[in-house]
Amino acid sequence: MKIWVPSDAVAGVLSDLPGVECEVYAGGQAPDGAGEVEVWIPPLVTVPDVAGTLAGMTSLRLLQTVTAGVEPYRPHMPEGAVLCNARGVHDAGTAEWAVGAMIAVLREFPGFVDAQRRGVWTYHHTGVLADSTVLIVGYGSIGAALERRLGGFEVEVVRVARGARDGVHAMEDLPGLLPAADVVVLLVPATPATAGMADAAFLARMKDGAVLVNAARGGVVDTDALLAELKTGRLRAALDVTAPEPLPEGHPLWSAPGVLITPHVAGSTPASDRRVLRLIRSQLLRYLAGEPLNNIITDAY
Repeated sequence: MKIWVPSDAVAGVLSDLPGVECEVYAGGQAPDGAGEVEVWIPPLVTVPDVAGTLAGMTSLRLLQTVTAGVEPYRPHMPEGAVLCNARGVHDAGTAEWAVGAMIAVLREFPGFVDAQRRGVWTYHHTGVLADSTVLIVGYGSIGAALERRLGGFEVEVVRVARGARDGVHAMEDLPGLLPAADVVVLLVPATPATAGMADAAFLARMKDGAVLVNAARGGVVDTDALLAELKTGRLRAALDVTAPEPLPEGHPLWSAPGVLITPHVAGSTPASDRRVLRLIRSQLLRYLAGEPLNNIITDAY
């Protein structure tokens, strides 16, 4: 069985499986023999021409991503192939990033770092996370991991997901929840329904001084609308993802006031790497044994 894997590390954890032949494909020009590949594990950064690559994978039966998001692959899956994501793998890193990012913005760490570089003592009061309302938009496994990490910070957590359930609001409730939130964390997947959801109307409903934290996908936020709010100083933001991405040199987001930007690193941690390897090995053992697979994508995500 031929498998395309994203790294030597992944090939290593599969090396003892009987009948498995691993070939590393980390991006760039695809190797020959795409039509013989039965399992594809793409790299973290999407390879070029996903549609063309998948069109040639006539023997593909399983595509296992190392990301929670599957938007580059889902529209192009060959008939008879199963798509699985890496739900849970990046929960710890992404939740940790979100907590750190909201604290950094509220406590004005970027400004203090700049003052340190200039050798200036800029004492003043800052905001604080304690006594805040944190609205989690997209309450899945990462949202639950974030709430656990917020447990000691004396905040009120409000949860929103696609559909209402016990303790979780539906997306239809979001407009009424935004005005009370001090921090709004976006954790939704990239789907047609979430594209541009944080638009001018969404942002206008947020309270003065609130912080938008985007650990989802850049396209979930209307960049121009966010820039307009940042320039007035009414809102602040912490962004691990942007539209466009990578954010080009000279883009106005780089110099906008009140924004902290990191280059899509929330889930890029040793913890995620370890968990990816465990997930892939477990999934391949299930596949070889004909057992039900985990994290099968049956809907938009």
